Amino acid sequence: MLRVAVVGSGPSGCYTAQSLVQLDSEVRVDVLDRLPCPYGLVRYGVAPDHEKIKSLQNTLRAVLEHDRVRFLGGVQIGPGGVPVARLRELYHAVVYCVGAATDRRLGIPGEDLPGSWSATQFVSWYSAHPDAVDAGFLRDARSAVVIGVGNVAVDVTRMLARGLAELTPTDMPQAALTTLTQSRVTEIHMVGRRGPSQARFTTKELRELGTLPETDVVVDPAELALDPDCTDPSALPAPQRRNVEVLRGWAETPPTGAPRRIHIRFFLRPAELLAEQGRVGAARFERTAPDGHGGVTGTGRLEVIEGQLILRSVGYRGVPLEGLPFDPATGTVPNLSGRVLREGVVTPGEYVAGWIKRGPTGVIGTNRPCAKETATSLLEDAPALAAKPVPDDPLPALRAAGTDPVEWAGWQSIERAEAELGASLGRGVVKLPDWQSLREAAR
Repeated sequence: MLRVAVVGSGPSGCYTAQSLVQLDSEVRVDVLDRLPCPYGLVRYGVAPDHEKIKSLQNTLRAVLEHDRVRFLGGVQIGPGGVPVARLRELYHAVVYCVGAATDRRLGIPGEDLPGSWSATQFVSWYSAHPDAVDAGFLRDARSAVVIGVGNVAVDVTRMLARGLAELTPTDMPQAALTTLTQSRVTEIHMVGRRGPSQARFTTKELRELGTLPETDVVVDPAELALDPDCTDPSALPAPQRRNVEVLRGWAETPPTGAPRRIHIRFFLRPAELLAEQGRVGAARFERTAPDGHGGVTGTGRLEVIEGQLILRSVGYRGVPLEGLPFDPATGTVPNLSGRVLREGVVTPGEYVAGWIKRGPTGVIGTNRPCAKETATSLLEDAPALAAKPVPDDPLPALRAAGTDPVEWAGWQSIERAEAELGASLGRGVVKLPDWQSLREAAR
């Protein structure tokens, strides 16, 4: 029997476990996660008002409840926890599905001013990630600037414009709900450095902005005109063509005078964040223009947009895991079809899947074929891997290493506690937002 550890219980980890047990009836998989809660970005990255996407948890749940799969939460791998080398001693193979844990930076002056945050920090706060802090994101903010035009940028823009009636039914923690619904932000600017035809958001996400109550969506026709593909979008791929059509519709519709406005801006490259009384007060952008080769070039013309809250949403980046090789240029672990490479040579028994394997690309479903490729590689190697002696059950050794894993029953206790918390607040399920309450509920 082959014993495999999968590190990470998000989509890539769960899909890897699923492929392994489907492809081989003798494999047993332990899915380990640093957090006491499973599902990774589906729990802590999908917007609270996106119930349909969040329902993917039901699919992942079925994987983790398989009779040859075991969830072990609250297990730190690496510094302060179980060393990578020790994990390799306990299992025939280890698959790392640790995602891309940090954000790309803008690399401009003023980026670290108070009031300037990565979108991930903001999302973690309203999604109740236990590492998140209530950093006073909306303190004294009247205007917000979201830098980026992908789906995460659309998500945070939408959450800033949502009202009490729309957010109360979500599983958002109570403190974040109160803060967001008492916000004084009335102007939200979502800004991209390239043109509308190159924006990365999906049309479904984009259209949602137009359905928000008491909110106008404002698009400058002049900025659309700067993009040659907006004049005649018929040659564009269907997703981009639909985006352009939605944006053109808003550009042709006069604002209604609603109390909130979302401004979608293009061809503006961030140049500097400007301070006001020790905090960020505005962002300075350089106007760009198409360079004729799919990119943009600077024009030297500058524009300042007021914003007491700046959210940077320009992509994710993998971080090194102690004991594993890492390519800083791509933010990934070097691999061949999921097999970890050290100086170009395959390391037996070590594998990767998901964003740490291929970089932060694709949608949740992209992880399924990626995970299957890695699982297939692992099972091809199984005859050699199975020759290594490992414990019949690694759990006692993990406990001896100082960890206290949260098993599936502990996670179910957390779920019950969140349902009870919601009922006490007159809401549905409400997430527990901190380590202490999660640990107490798990016990």
